[in-house]
Amino acid sequence: MKVLVAVKRVVDYNVKVRVKADNTGVELANVKMSMNPFCEIGVEEAIRLKEKGIASEIIAVSIGPTAAQEQLRTALALGADRAILVETAEELSSLAVAKLLKAVVDQEQPQLIMLGKQAIDSDNNQTGQMLGALTGYAQGTFASKVEVDGDKVNVTREIDGGLQTVALKLPAIVTTDLRLNEPRYASLPNIMKAKKKPLDIVTPDSLGVSTASTVKTLKVEAPAARSAGIKVKDVAELVEKLKNEAKVI
Repeated sequence: MKVLVAVKRVVDYNVKVRVKADNTGVELANVKMSMNPFCEIGVEEAIRLKEKGIASEIIAVSIGPTAAQEQLRTALALGADRAILVETAEELSSLAVAKLLKAVVDQEQPQLIMLGKQAIDSDNNQTGQMLGALTGYAQGTFASKVEVDGDKVNVTREIDGGLQTVALKLPAIVTTDLRLNEPRYASLPNIMKAKKKPLDIVTPDSLGVSTASTVKTLKVEAPAARSAGIKVKDVAELVEKLKNEAKVI
């Protein structure tokens, strides 16, 4: 079984995000970039499927600038067999990304496509669902457990009321949630081996996909700073302030 895993380059989750002075976006100059944590979970799950003898090949794909090769090499070091970079410097909408992924899916014909449920930068939680609509494949989102059973994959989903298990006929799309697994670290020998693994570079034009977006970012602002709280001496003072100042009781 061939598994395709989408990987996104984002600002590292340990970095404090800063908005540009002109409010056009987030400051990326001299900022540490990493693989989106939810994408890491997807890569790990694909590797575990290969270790079980279920997956025969893992292909990592990313859409972004030339620098995104770094995140693809990380995926290769973790255990992916080869990588594809759809190189573009444009800021893409979720729909444009889904269209590009569909083009890659049409070329590679994987039986299982794995994506992080969302990226920690845009936080949209849209691409997996849009890809499902474009391909017509069954989809299991917010996966906390994935079990392949013949020509089906059983996906346990995290929903508001608890857990839901759905049986999807392959080919299928799965978006990964936090509790699916804990990603491993790449060993030094595997990091060195990853440098020799194939990494193909294509463009949206070569895939025949238009990335024109109907969505435009007008302004990016940091959240308003929270004002400091106050301490009260006793319950009576608390009730008095809630009643007369906050007017909530």
